[in-house]
Amino acid sequence: MNDKPTIVLSVVVATYNAESTIAKLTQQLVDLHRHRGPMQIVLVNDGSRDRTHDECLELVERLPDMVSYLRLAKNFGEHNAVMAGLRHSLGEYVVVIDDDLQHRPEDAIRLFDEARRGHFDLVYSFFRQRHHSRHRRLGSWFNGVVANLMLDKPRDLYLSSFKCLSRRLVLEILKYRGPFPYVDGLALRCTRNIGRVEVVHCEREVGRSGYTLQKLLRLWLTVFVSFSVRPLHISTLLGFGLIACAGAGTLYVLGEALVGRALPAGWPFLAIVTLLFAGAQLLILGLLGEYLGRLYLTINEMPQAVIQEHRGLGADPGRGPDA
Repeated sequence: MNDKPTIVLSVVVATYNAESTIAKLTQQLVDLHRHRGPMQIVLVNDGSRDRTHDECLELVERLPDMVSYLRLAKNFGEHNAVMAGLRHSLGEYVVVIDDDLQHRPEDAIRLFDEARRGHFDLVYSFFRQRHHSRHRRLGSWFNGVVANLMLDKPRDLYLSSFKCLSRRLVLEILKYRGPFPYVDGLALRCTRNIGRVEVVHCEREVGRSGYTLQKLLRLWLTVFVSFSVRPLHISTLLGFGLIACAGAGTLYVLGEALVGRALPAGWPFLAIVTLLFAGAQLLILGLLGEYLGRLYLTINEMPQAVIQEHRGLGADPGRGPDA
């Protein structure tokens, strides 16, 4: 990777089933930045099942000196795809933008300008009004709560997928080689030199979000266990709390017996306590298992992403399409 890129701006677009939007988005980016200096657009096809591949190949043929196209071998997830795009970006600044045109291309230029003007490592977009589904808004809110707890995120900062990163920050993020990346978490552990720009969140033109409830839960779990050992601390405190409850219950029973009061059979109480302790044990074991499982997969070098095909700007012509 070139540490002193001559390209001013790279735009990374993780695409999934974006056949109807990717060409329009790319052309708008080209038109907006045409007279502002060299630009690179990195399109990462994250296992799309429609004609996204064909559309991206046409863009490479039409804009070979501007478009880099990476086709992943399967669907690895948005953050893994973004990491692949960052590894092939060349710009002094890198904007990450969604493929669905809910983020306006002109706002990508505004993020870039703000990063350069304020010498920020990271500039996030934020919206006064968001046009997301209810479960997506709920999931984003919950992820923000978890990030506040686990990542020491500033509470007034919205972790948008639409952002601009400096080359220095990109190089720090790319030091992570594990299979469970979370770009915002990697960025926040490297810098607090962060700016914000208010942008417009547009209605989705076609299709629907690829972020299902299952993917949101998977993202939450990554935030929860991949960047902090605080869940283990919480598990320890929970264990101490339950021990304290058990001790208080024992003292209560002994006190009742000493004053000669008849005690009820109490099987419902015993059942509830048994379930409480069993649930706490399973929770703690589950957290430990999640840490160990991720460590196991990392040690066994589970790939972050596998590039099946690389075309366009930055591709090695001597290695063929699978380079």
